[in-house]
Amino acid sequence: MNVFRHFRNLVVGEIDAMSKAGELPAALDTSRIGFEPPRERGHGDLATNAAMVLAKQAGMKPRDLAEILAGKLASKEAVLRAETAGPGFVNLTLSDDFWRARLADILAAGVDYGRSDFGRGRRVNVEYVSTNPTGPLHIAHARGAVIGDALASLLEMAGFEVCREYYINDAGGQVDALARSTHLRYREALGGSIGPIPEGLYPGEYLKDVGAALAARDGTRWLNEPESAWLPVIRGFSVDAMMTLIRADLDLLGVHFDVFTSERALVEAGGVERALETLSQRDLIYVGVLEPPKGKAPEDWEPRPQTLFRATRFGDDVDRPLKKSDGSWAYFAGDIAYHLDKFRRGFPVMIDVWGADHAGYVKRMKAAVTAISDGQAALDIKICQLVRLMRAGQPVKMSKRAGTFVALREVIDEVGRDVVRFIMLTRTNDAPLDFDLVAALEQSRDNPVFYVQYAHARARSVLRHAAEAMPGAALSPAALAAHSTRRLTDSAELDLIKTLAAWPRVVETAAEVHEPHRIAFYLHEAAAAFHALWNKGKDDSTLRFLVSDDPEVTLARLALVQAVAIVVASGLRVFGVVPVEEMR
Repeated sequence: MNVFRHFRNLVVGEIDAMSKAGELPAALDTSRIGFEPPRERGHGDLATNAAMVLAKQAGMKPRDLAEILAGKLASKEAVLRAETAGPGFVNLTLSDDFWRARLADILAAGVDYGRSDFGRGRRVNVEYVSTNPTGPLHIAHARGAVIGDALASLLEMAGFEVCREYYINDAGGQVDALARSTHLRYREALGGSIGPIPEGLYPGEYLKDVGAALAARDGTRWLNEPESAWLPVIRGFSVDAMMTLIRADLDLLGVHFDVFTSERALVEAGGVERALETLSQRDLIYVGVLEPPKGKAPEDWEPRPQTLFRATRFGDDVDRPLKKSDGSWAYFAGDIAYHLDKFRRGFPVMIDVWGADHAGYVKRMKAAVTAISDGQAALDIKICQLVRLMRAGQPVKMSKRAGTFVALREVIDEVGRDVVRFIMLTRTNDAPLDFDLVAALEQSRDNPVFYVQYAHARARSVLRHAAEAMPGAALSPAALAAHSTRRLTDSAELDLIKTLAAWPRVVETAAEVHEPHRIAFYLHEAAAAFHALWNKGKDDSTLRFLVSDDPEVTLARLALVQAVAIVVASGLRVFGVVPVEEMR
């Protein structure tokens, strides 16, 4: 049960009944009614804004409507008190029996607790990573990969149909530079002297393997050919080699995609022309001259007629060029074509996870999606700020093999996949992240990975000890759900149950706003509540989980402990992290 949705439905039902009885106007818009925990625990268990949302429509003062709603809700099962507060909130205090009954919900659902139909099967495309195929993934790529992957899992859990997509940026100057870099290493593999790597080419030693593979396949065929002959061949060979490398890195991180889309294939199939024809038919393309950039104009800037997209019609700061000075398509034109392709494939909701260097690109891309879909599609762009890799507080230098960065696989080899995934989700995507390789492995409360995993391991340890101490006892989740939990009366026990029962709401709200980091915050809160109860039992023996002379209270507490393990495991599954059975 999603407790918050359950009581929202009750409120909406009461409002509908009052409308039918003529006590309120008909057809009130109840879509903005919400329930959430009060800011202060002394104000009850749930709070609703229903009266404030509906007051104007109903022609009433919020407080007056709140008093009426409070009176209606006070008679509902499990409601101990319904009180008005502030400008028109209605606060509900629920019975302890109601909260204790939620343990049976958790135990029955297992790690699927929190899964819902909130998304109603709506299709969502989540595109992430999509780095240029010019080298292995590095630690900054990992952040976008994990955020995108966890967001996709979160949306699936909330009932959306999700497509995970990788856009291969294999058109343009960067892959030409890759091909020239590979040709250099190819010559080297055949015994040639290449000297220092020229500026503008990729210096990483990982390209030695690619050059050697090309030499093994083609021998000396490309040594004396002009660039025009070998560039397209070696470009394709290099991109394939890099995507093999990238896929291997993604596999190490536990990230897998449903679709890989090639920019080059899209462009060569006429995708850009089709997209711009769509815009042209809506009078959204014209030839004009842009104003110089604000501030100091670049030395090479000159006013010239350009093919422009009317981005300002859709909230952008300026209209945007669609062609480069040499007449070729701008990257923006290709991106418009790609998003139109996604829309035509049946994705009215698109989420793009980008790096920090693309922040200035957001407005124009949102404008383009609105334009090409005639307002029928929505694009949400998540900008991932930089990751600073540290070791005991000191910056980590670049790796020799990668050339200019620390490769992701090096970090995974050192701290493990699950640690990388969890830490990437401990901050909002738009905040910088310090990833300290030493702190990531510390077994302390300050390490969120350890703190949450320890909660699961501690719960599993309690259940193992119970099985040893109570041989023959039925301790499965189903069996524990059948036992009475009335003996769970301590405030710490009830607070923990309320925290666990909030998990379905956390899933839905995090999915609705596309913020998987909320799961990390919740898991830390749930772990803290469990550890607090554990510590309370150390000080007061009557609150220990296993009470040898009181099987009834022991079984009730084991049901609570099992519920903790289930909810933490459910949250970690969204993250793609394996819950540990014991800490080592």
